Amino acid sequence: MRSERGWAGVICCFVLFIVVCVYLLFHVGRALHDSGHPELGLLFFVIPGAVASFFSANKRVLLPLVGAILATPVCLVVMRVWLFAERSFWQELAWLLSAVFWCALGALCFLFISALMNAKRGRG
Repeated sequence: MRSERGWAGVICCFVLFIVVCVYLLFHVGRALHDSGHPELGLLFFVIPGAVASFFSANKRVLLPLVGAILATPVCLVVMRVWLFAERSFWQELAWLLSAVFWCALGALCFLFISALMNAKRGRG
């Protein structure tokens, strides 16, 4: 059961990372780009990390990170094939690696909040 929960965390992060990436590229990306702050879209990548950390039994940061790293090539192909490339390959790769960082940060935030909740339950 423990290994199944680990795979659930990787698969959850993999799928959510791709969904957030596609959503940002097709729906929100233009609005953020027009506002002058396109980097704000990277904050949405905190969500897949936090959700995948919830589904991971152990290694709550490592498994979402693995899922995000595995989803990066898929997102890169989607960005290069189905969209007209406004940026160079290296800029898109840097953007996706930043998204991986934010995904790992979301997993760390979930781990921090769950540790605070456990500490609060232990005292009270």
